[in-house]
Amino acid sequence: MTINQLSIFIENRSGTLIKVLEALKEAGIQIIASTIADTAEYGIYRLICSEPLRACDALKAAGVAVALSDVFAIELDNEPGRAADAVQAFSKAGISITYMYSFLLAGKGILVFRTDNNEVAAKVIADNGLRGIDETALAGIA
Repeated sequence: MTINQLSIFIENRSGTLIKVLEALKEAGIQIIASTIADTAEYGIYRLICSEPLRACDALKAAGVAVALSDVFAIELDNEPGRAADAVQAFSKAGISITYMYSFLLAGKGILVFRTDNNEVAAKVIADNGLRGIDETALAGIA
């Protein structure tokens, strides 16, 4: 069970982020979570939103370089150590997490991550009783 995440490539200069945010605003897209990883010349703005396919189209129409990728999102109880427990389950299965970010939503921790093996990651989620979140659930929250 994966969800779509947008990866948006933006130059590290004034005005590039606002172009992205304005395009999403005009399209009526709700941002649920986002993070920016940067280098000297550009950043990768990753985001989870209410309507990823429509957001991707709106950004492309605005001339923004964007790609859709599959990531996992799991819900955790908002207690110390829950993220460590979840990541440990993937580590024991030999799965690498290539990147991860988290946020709180409706009193629950949400862990978003990409792995090097989606099939095994889905099995780890099921076998360990982790609560995966799908796009329908996210759209209902936004």
